[in-house]
Amino acid sequence: LNVEVATMIDMMETGILPACAKDIAKYAAMPKLAGERESVYTGIKAETDKLRALIDKKPHDLKAEATYLCDTVKPQMATLRALVDKAEGLIERSLYPYPTYEELVYAHHA
Repeated sequence: LNVEVATMIDMMETGILPACAKDIAKYAAMPKLAGERESVYTGIKAETDKLRALIDKKPHDLKAEATYLCDTVKPQMATLRALVDKAEGLIERSLYPYPTYEELVYAHHA
């Protein structure tokens, strides 16, 4: 799970969060139109920071590490993923840095 956590954090910091920043900037003149973007996007940043802090605290004993990753880190990854899934529906399509679920599933029909 260590590789998956590192990859997830990297994807947030180099792809998702920059896309969120670009998307929310488009609403600077009309913030009432932004809807829940600010809370979702700042939530992604906060949950990414929590994930980083959790992985930095993982135990070094193999059994304790496995339990910690399963019981503590994996649920945090799910929390972060839920926010990113929500952001996927908010971010302007051209700004989203990764293929969407829809694109992955239906790309062979194009």
